[in-house]
Amino acid sequence: MEVYFDNSATTRVLEPVRDLMVKVMMEDYGNPSAKHKKGMEAEQYVKEAAEIIAGTLKVSPKEILFTSGGSESNNMALIETAMANKRAGNHIISTGIEHASVYNPLAFLEEQGFSVTYLPVNEKGHVSLEALEAAIRPETILVSIMYVNNEIGAIEPVEAIAKVIKKKNPAILFHVDAIQAYGKLVIRPKRQGIDLLSASAHKFHGPKGVGFLYIDQRVKIKPLIYGGGQQRGLRSGTENVPGIAAMGEAAKLIYTDHGEKIRALVSLKDYMIERLSEIDGVTVNSLPGDQSAPQIVSASFSGTRSEVLLHALEEKGIYVSSGSACSSNHPAVSGTLKGIGVKTELLDSTLRFSFGISNTKEEIDYCIDMLKELLPVLRRYQRG
Repeated sequence: MEVYFDNSATTRVLEPVRDLMVKVMMEDYGNPSAKHKKGMEAEQYVKEAAEIIAGTLKVSPKEILFTSGGSESNNMALIETAMANKRAGNHIISTGIEHASVYNPLAFLEEQGFSVTYLPVNEKGHVSLEALEAAIRPETILVSIMYVNNEIGAIEPVEAIAKVIKKKNPAILFHVDAIQAYGKLVIRPKRQGIDLLSASAHKFHGPKGVGFLYIDQRVKIKPLIYGGGQQRGLRSGTENVPGIAAMGEAAKLIYTDHGEKIRALVSLKDYMIERLSEIDGVTVNSLPGDQSAPQIVSASFSGTRSEVLLHALEEKGIYVSSGSACSSNHPAVSGTLKGIGVKTELLDSTLRFSFGISNTKEEIDYCIDMLKELLPVLRRYQRG
């Protein structure tokens, strides 16, 4: 039996998404900048994808910029917005639980003379609104806070965060990394006070290597890539038409009967939390129901190392994660787990189970059976 519980790392492409991508590559393969029929056909795919994605967010298609994925979207939102607005100030606010594609651009900006304040989180992984308000200075130009934490599924109160920011200074820009949120939550940037929002197609059953950045039309931002002036000069280079078309199709499919899909994911999450509680020495770090994201369960297993348990499960055909896939090349103690107060001895004993729309309760039952079988053996080995 093969069980894939690593959907927050990447998802399997849906069949209609695959079929459309192949059609664009094999039949409608024109360059969208070309003036002939083939070019216009390709351009239409890009326009339609922008309209679909804009429709899911209730924003204008002109406010959707296509990128190579979440990391590029985050880099552009941070670096190019900061550079475009540096005359207004040099202070940025973020949190201690962000993804590496936010941390590393912020570290780069610090090298360029910007000052960054990192807010702590409570035991639920939530930012303190009081701490945020206290951190805002006259020179603050940008706040970047993720919507859903990629390790434990904590949902940040983005609308309340935006109100604090805009009350202090309406000119401060608010960027939201929604890479784990888009497709899982109903997001309305205009209503929620979000100025920039990042998403990645392969997190919601689209292809890898394509994503988007929502940029409110009032935001002042510099291009990251210069060249032929595609995408209104904000990101030059021939558009990835097959990827963009496929991402639009994935967005349309995931937001069709969306409430039903999310209820099914929450049901799986809650069932996993319930079944994990049967096992001795297991601490669940994710909240049930709508208190956290529908697709993520983080759990710490005392007496064994996460990497050992991960590979033991892999031998049983179960695929999980020991943290963010994007930070696996740079192993370090999780800032998220430390931030929520996970005991030191459990920091290296934590796994993430993340669900997609095709997972089942039977797969959870199999996973729990294997954990019950493996943990006593691994714990004895660890003690020895």
